[in-house]
Amino acid sequence: MRILFVGDVVGKTGRLAVRRRLPVLRKQLEADLVIVNGENAAGGAGLTPDTADEIFAAGADVITMGNHTWDQKELLPYLDRNPRIIRPLNLPPGLPGRGWVTVETPAGRAAVLNLLGRVFLNISPDDPFRAADEAVARIRERTPVIVVDFHAEATSEKQALGWYLDGRVTAVIGTHTHVQTADGRVLPGGTGYVTDAGMTGARDSVIGFDRETIIRRFLTQRPVRFELAGGDAVLSAVLLHCDPATGRCLDLRAFTEVVSDPAD
Repeated sequence: MRILFVGDVVGKTGRLAVRRRLPVLRKQLEADLVIVNGENAAGGAGLTPDTADEIFAAGADVITMGNHTWDQKELLPYLDRNPRIIRPLNLPPGLPGRGWVTVETPAGRAAVLNLLGRVFLNISPDDPFRAADEAVARIRERTPVIVVDFHAEATSEKQALGWYLDGRVTAVIGTHTHVQTADGRVLPGGTGYVTDAGMTGARDSVIGFDRETIIRRFLTQRPVRFELAGGDAVLSAVLLHCDPATGRCLDLRAFTEVVSDPAD
């Protein structure tokens, strides 16, 4: 089974890059399952039904979220209507949406699980390690192929969860920091791991936002409205090869490609 995971889509530039490149990549890489983190897709913060539909139309099978899940109010009822948009599982009970989903692919059944870290974030979700224990046990009754999107700030927390789940899930892919890391590997137990998949958004930016605006914030320490950047884009992703019978990751490759100004 071949699984393509696309890193955090940031704003219009990121969505346009997905529209231009994802259909081509899906075909070229012969991906059986495409997962896209969409939590920054709508104006850089959150997701709307329209932006979700745009990403699905480009070829995504599952959209994962993160700490900006609730930023766009119109998404809330949509979360219950569309099971292929998942939000972090370890949020308080009773909220809209779900934290994992199973999907049928040409190569067999697979599951995607979304978790949120607790370190250095301005929210306090439940323990992702304990949430993973319970969810993985339930999911493995349906399929051994489990891809975890761990949306977290701290590299240590991401690495710890990767080791904690080694041998129990197919891959732990970190998101949130928007900078792709160079530590992609298959852990000894057969779990693919990378600390961050990177982002899909404006290349000449600071994590997808106008660099001058961000620099002004650092220089003045005053509140500044962040503006999204445009121009050339990058599409950052991770390609997994796994055994659908055992769920073991056989190979993991992180890559980033430049997309010439997708607005042209």
